[in-house]
Amino acid sequence: MSEAVVAAIVERFPDAVVSTHSWRGDDTVVVERGALVEIGTYLKHDPEMDFKLPVDVCGVDYLGKREPRFEVVYHFASITQRHRIRLKVQVEEDPSECWVPTLTGVWRGVNWFEREVWDMYGVRFEGHPKLERILLYEEFEGHALRKDYPQRAYQPLMPMPTLPRER
Repeated sequence: MSEAVVAAIVERFPDAVVSTHSWRGDDTVVVERGALVEIGTYLKHDPEMDFKLPVDVCGVDYLGKREPRFEVVYHFASITQRHRIRLKVQVEEDPSECWVPTLTGVWRGVNWFEREVWDMYGVRFEGHPKLERILLYEEFEGHALRKDYPQRAYQPLMPMPTLPRER
């Protein structure tokens, strides 16, 4: 069933599709960063698509294996249409290019997922309403799931909270 979703995306957004593939029933469309919000809006609001459920957003680091280095991967499901789709956006390592537009305006439920990818990989989500660390503390330096993150890195200590004194 998801093959029809892939075909619909390719037909509707031919200039935005970088590639498509399927492996063991998981259909994937790699899309251009600039078309992500438009494609997401189509997937959610078109009655034939009806992808109301954002299942997951994750980051991938291909350090030394390919360029661009990073990928942001979105998994969506349509309960009513009984299909799933995976969208991928390739992201450059250069800090000025290490970003994708946020999909929080389309699915509020991707908010925490996008924050996790920011926290762990350092990929910014432009337009995100509250892009700040979600798993690590604010003083943490770097992004722990990047493959070049040192295994024995020492981090600044978290400030100790002040507790109320007993009388």
